[in-house]
Amino acid sequence: MSPIHVFAVGLATLLAAPQVRAADTTAREVTEQLFRASGPVDLSGRDLEGLDLSLIDFKKTRLAKANMFGVNLTGSNLTGADLSSVNLDRANIIGAKFDGANLSGASLLRPSTTMGREPGSETPPSFVGADMKGAKVFGQLSRVDLSRANLEGATLAPFGKTGFIEDLFRTELEGAQLNGTNFGGSDLTYVSFRFASLKGANLKGAKLHNADFSKADLTDADLTGADVKDADFDGATLTGVKGLDRLASRDTARNLQN
Repeated sequence: MSPIHVFAVGLATLLAAPQVRAADTTAREVTEQLFRASGPVDLSGRDLEGLDLSLIDFKKTRLAKANMFGVNLTGSNLTGADLSSVNLDRANIIGAKFDGANLSGASLLRPSTTMGREPGSETPPSFVGADMKGAKVFGQLSRVDLSRANLEGATLAPFGKTGFIEDLFRTELEGAQLNGTNFGGSDLTYVSFRFASLKGANLKGAKLHNADFSKADLTDADLTGADVKDADFDGATLTGVKGLDRLASRDTARNLQN
């Protein structure tokens, strides 16, 4: 084959090959835009996949429906930001602040909250008072602060194969701050709440199949109408809990006092 034919074949192969998807902007451009802005920046619907946006103050930026898959948000401040329907799957959110942010309908599948498999000395992310209604969440979220957050109708249950190594079969909220959190009507199947604080939490109508509340503090929580099929309450504090007489599948729950 002549050199010309070789070149033609190579060019045709290159043009036919699927193109690697890249973010539609750079981390530097985003950083400069936020630095110069005196108020919220509109990045709604932008493709920011894989960018290093760590240690940035997002100044209540509008990021609705943005693709932030795999973004590094370590130590960033997203307080009050509009992240509705955003894709934050596989994002690094160690030490990030989402307090008061709108994360309704967002996807947070397997975000990185620790440097390794088990929590260490890293600062956990914070979602105090965040609106996460209808969000889809799954992963290692031990020690996070979701106090007073709204997760009504959210899904934290296993969602099947992801294409990633399946070494985690349940959402872990062990030792998390969940005081006053609204889980009303949420699917919390298999979620581990071990040693978590759920004082005054709303779990009305929640699906708690196989959930683990071992050593959790449920003082003054509301479980009215929750489905506790095969849930474990070993050593849990149940002082003042509402709705214990109105639980679905109560006879299958483990270590639940009468």
